[in-house]
Formats: sequence, C-alpha cells, structure tokens
Amino acid sequence: MRERLAKNELGLPEIVASTLANIAPAVSFYFGFSVIVAGAGVAAPLTIVLAMVAILFLGNTLAEFSKFHPSTGSFVTFIGLGFGPAAGAAAAVFTIIGYCVGAAAIVVEAGGWAHDTFKLYAGLNIPWQILAAASVAICGALAVQGVKISTLWASIFFYFEAGLLAVASAAMLIVNRHTLTLAPFNPANLSGGLAGLGLGFPLAVYFFVGWENSATLAEETRQPRRNIPRALFLATLAIGLVYIFMAYSVEIAFHTNGPAIAAAAVPFVDAIRLAAPALLILAYIAGITSIFSCLLGLTNSQSRILFNSGRENLLPALFGRLHPRHRTPHIAIWLYISSALLIALAVGWTLDPVITFGYTATLGTIPVILVYMIANVALPIYVLRHHRAAFHPIRHAIIPFLAVLITLLPIWGLVQPGQPYPFNIFPALTLALFILSVLYGLLIARRPTHIGSYIADDPN
Repeated sequence: MRERLAKNELGLPEIVASTLANIAPAVSFYFGFSVIVAGAGVAAPLTIVLAMVAILFLGNTLAEFSKFHPSTGSFVTFIGLGFGPAAGAAAAVFTIIGYCVGAAAIVVEAGGWAHDTFKLYAGLNIPWQILAAASVAICGALAVQGVKISTLWASIFFYFEAGLLAVASAAMLIVNRHTLTLAPFNPANLSGGLAGLGLGFPLAVYFFVGWENSATLAEETRQPRRNIPRALFLATLAIGLVYIFMAYSVEIAFHTNGPAIAAAAVPFVDAIRLAAPALLILAYIAGITSIFSCLLGLTNSQSRILFNSGRENLLPALFGRLHPRHRTPHIAIWLYISSALLIALAVGWTLDPVITFGYTATLGTIPVILVYMIANVALPIYVLRHHRAAFHPIRHAIIPFLAVLITLLPIWGLVQPGQPYPFNIFPALTLALFILSVLYGLLIARRPTHIGSYIADDPN
C-alpha cells in the first residue's frame, strides 16, 4: 500500500503561517541580535537585510524544484533527483540529524524560557528539563492529531506572538520618538566595514532557518506547484520585515548605542524595560508563544522529511508509516521530537539553557546550510536532465550560482579556525557526519529505492 498523507488539508494562508511559526522570530531575535550588533555595530539591521536577500535566493531553488516536482521530501528528494539515490540517502541522514540538533536548541529554550517566566511572575522554580519534556509531549500530541489542527495552533501562537512583538516595538519608538534616526541603515556605521557585516551574517541566516517549511507540506497543500513557491517568498519577506522592525526599535530604544546592545544578554527585553516596563510581561509571553509555535512548525515539517525518506526506502520503512486514523506520520513525529529532547538534555543537563541554545543552534545549522548549498548545485543538473526544454539560465543557473556564493559566507563564519571550544570542534563533527552519511548513501544505493516517486499532487 502506498502511504499517502491527507490531501488538500492546507491552503496558502496556512502554509505561510506554518512557515512563520517555524521561524519563530522572538526566540531567534531575543538571543541573537546582541551577537550581530557586536559584529556589525549600529548598522546591524543591514546584516538582517543581507540575510533576507540570501534566503530569497535560496528560496528560488526550492520554489523551482517545487514547480517541477513538489515533494514532502523537500531537499532530500531534490538532491536525490539531481545526483542520484546515493546522494539522496546521504542527504536524508545528514539533513535529519542536522535538523534534530537544531531543534534541540528550541527544545532547551522551551524549558529555559518557561522556567524563567514562571520564576519571575509566579515564584515557581520548576526545572527547565521538566518543562522542556512537557513542551515536547504537548507539541508531539498536537502534531499527531493532524496537520490542520496543529498548523492552526501554530498559527494562533505565531500571530499572538507577532502582535505582542509589534506592540512592544511600537512602544519603544513612541517613547523615543524624539531620537528617531536612520543611522541603523547607514552603511557608514558598519563596524569594520564588510568584515563586520560578515561576522553576524551566519547568525542572521539562522534567524531565517525554517523558511523552507512549506515545501515539506506539499502533499497536504492545495495546488502545491503554485502555493509552495508563493509561500516561500511571502514568508521570507514577511519575517524579514518583522526582524528589521524589531532591530530598528531596539536600536532606537538604546539610542543607537551599539556597545550597550552588544553587552545585553537579551536586548529586546532590556529595551522594553527601558522604554515601557509595564509591557515587560509581553516579551515573556511572546517568548513562550514563539517557542511553542516554532516547535509545532518544525515538528510538522521536518518529521515529514523523515517520513518520506522511510517510505522511499532511503531510511528504515518503519519511519514511513502513517497513523491509521489521523493519516499523520506519527512514528516519524515522535522519533524526531524525542531525539531533539534527548539531545537537549544530553548537551544541556549541567549547562545554562542560553549556552546550550548557542551550542546546539550552531552545530545544527552547519549541516543545514551545507544542504542548502548542495540543493542549489542540484537544481540546474536536475532541470537539464529531466526538463531541458524548460531550462531558464537565470532561474536555473545564475541565481543558484549566486546562492551558492552567498551561502559560503555563513558557512565560513561557522567553521573558520580560531573559534573557542566547543565551537572549534563543530567543523570536525560535521565532517564526520558527512563522511558517515556518504558511506550510508553508497550502501543504500545497492538496493532498490523509490526516490522521487511520491509527487505531492499525484492523484494515485
């Protein structure tokens, strides 16, 4: 029996909302903006603009693949179609483990941020590990119930989060309206010029991780060849504007004092405390809703790559089974989110959640960005091999080439020598994972696979 996900469950608004929820602006911005300012200085918002442009270039590749061959397998299927089953199987292992490690960053923050919120406003000192496990259990249960209901809750959490962030950011600007300036958008204010821009660029790209969410929902989306490309660009532009607005508001609240922002652990929270302390609780609530919406979004999307890899024989077939009633990939969902929890607990049991977030987010981002790069290389090969008549030099060659070049900067920022421990061992760990993934792919290529055989809008 061909295991097929429920058809026509989602429309364009739902997959855009799911993508925005997966990106989770509050979580990323809270803990990353000070690092970007430390590198770029007052003109840090320009780093976010550059990252948004980079993601739009990457989005072109995923959009073009989705027009030709919409698939729940997303990058794994597309790389396999470009380079063959061995590459597809290797990409499955490499991508899924990278996503699991990256998801651990959100899991640990689910526990850490909830712990801080309960302690500050209720006087309860609940261990973050317990809260993280509870968050995983709730998100996993919702995801198994069905993509429609879980996407609905992810959307509710996200739009509530976005509303709180907008109110808080607007309050910063209103209180400081007499000091409004365009200095944050002046390239002359970049610390160290292009070098300073590059220092924060890898983290700015991480802000957008999750932009690819909609592609994995192709099989459950109405008219995926049209709606997936639209969702990719709409979500990237929308979240980019949110980040730029938040960054500008924080800069104004700190009176464009770059060193002060860089020294703050959570600049957005400190900015609210300076501008409108009565609204501080909004920042904490937004953090909680951001984390839950992100967990739901990433569980829905990334577990489907695991599911599709199972049903295409790239990974054990057990992962490719569906819940008999809900038609959701329940085994893949629980395996994925439970693995993220175990990684979070293993890495962060004796560490501060913020430190653990930095470790797991960085380590998980390296393989994911490498997969982005490989997919860009695969696009022209795939189009020339399977759709030569439709080949367009700009969309299928020039833009993917530029996307590869742009992707090199965050990769270098993540692997360059001279970084402190444990960041200095992350490149070696990634290389080891890559070698193991390639060996696995070569082994799997000896047996029959079904890579690319599940087209999202195939009626069968």
